[in-house]
Amino acid sequence: MATSAAARPQNLIEETLHQLGLSDVNAGVCGVQWMDSKGEKLVSHNPSTGQPIATITCGTGKDYDAVVSQAQTTFEKWRMVPAPQRGEIIREIGNELRKYKEPLGRLISIEVGKIYSEGLGEVQEAIDICDFAVGLSRQLYGLAMHSERPGHRMYEQWHPLGPIGIITAFNFPCAVWAWNAAIAAVCGDTMVWKPSEKSSLIAIALTKIAHNVLDRHGYGGVMNLIVGHDKTFGEKMANDERLPLVSATGSVPMGRSVGQAVAKRLGRSLLELGGNNAIIVMDDADMELTTRAIAFGAVGTAGQRCTSTRRLFVHESIVDELTKNLEKAYTSISIGNPVENEK
Repeated sequence: MATSAAARPQNLIEETLHQLGLSDVNAGVCGVQWMDSKGEKLVSHNPSTGQPIATITCGTGKDYDAVVSQAQTTFEKWRMVPAPQRGEIIREIGNELRKYKEPLGRLISIEVGKIYSEGLGEVQEAIDICDFAVGLSRQLYGLAMHSERPGHRMYEQWHPLGPIGIITAFNFPCAVWAWNAAIAAVCGDTMVWKPSEKSSLIAIALTKIAHNVLDRHGYGGVMNLIVGHDKTFGEKMANDERLPLVSATGSVPMGRSVGQAVAKRLGRSLLELGGNNAIIVMDDADMELTTRAIAFGAVGTAGQRCTSTRRLFVHESIVDELTKNLEKAYTSISIGNPVENEK
C-alpha cells in the first residue's frame, strides 16, 4: 500500500525518535543516572504543524537539588582525571555525534523549525567543538615567571571551577550546549544543563549520547540535565551558590536577570544575548549581492539566529529599488514543514 504524502513526515518523525532512543514519553532529568521524575508533563510541538511530537516528564525542585548535588560529587572525581584523558572521552562523544548526525539534525529541524541542512550544520558545530576541545585538553597552559627571590620561581596553573550551569535558548539547542559542555568538560568541570522548554527533545537526545559515553568510563554525572516547563530552574541556577559559573543564552531581559543574580552572589556569568541587528546599504551597493545578503540574514535559520537581520538603513536614492527586490526575493521562500521533502 502506498504511503500518503501527509503520512510520510509523521513516519519520518517516528523513525527519528526511534533512532535516537526517544519514545512517546521521555525522562527529562539526568544526573549520575537517568531519574524517574514525578514532575509535570511537557509536550514538545512541531512548530511547522502544531502537532505534538512527544512528551517529556519535567524535573521537580527535589530533582534539581539532587542533580546539582550529584554534579558536585562527580566534580571531585572528574577534576582529578588528567586533562588529556578527559579530552579522549570528549573525542568519543564527538564520534558518537558523527554517528547520529543525521537523526540529530532532523530532530532539530522537526522541533525548532529549521531546514534540515541547518540542523545538520548545527550538529557539525557540536562535532567541531569536540575536536577543538580534544586539542585544548593538551594546551591548558599557565605562565612561568622569574621571581625576585633567589632559588625560587613563580608559575600559574588553572584549576576547574566546579559544577557550572548552562541555560540554552530554543534557536540553537545543540551547538550552544556543545560549545559550553565540551570546553567545560576538558577543563575539569561538571555541568547542569537547563534547555529551553521548546527544544527539550533534542536536549534529551544529546544528553543520552554524552551520558552513555561518560557512564561507560565511570563518569556519569559530568553532563547533567534538568528539563522544566518554565524559567524556574533557570532562576534557581542563577541564584545557586553551588554553581560558580552560569552560561546563559537568550533574550536581553533574560540575560540582565541572570547576570544580576549571579553577580549578587559574586559568581561568574557568560551571556550570549539577542540583538537588534541592522544592515547599512549605501547608494553604490551591488543590488543583487545586497538582496541575497539581506534575505539570508533575515530568513536564514528560520530567522532564529541571535544575529538575524532585523533592520535596514538604506540610502534614500535606492530604497524603492531595494524594496522591490526584497519583495520578489521573499515570494520565492518556501513556508511549511521542513522535513516534508526528506526521504
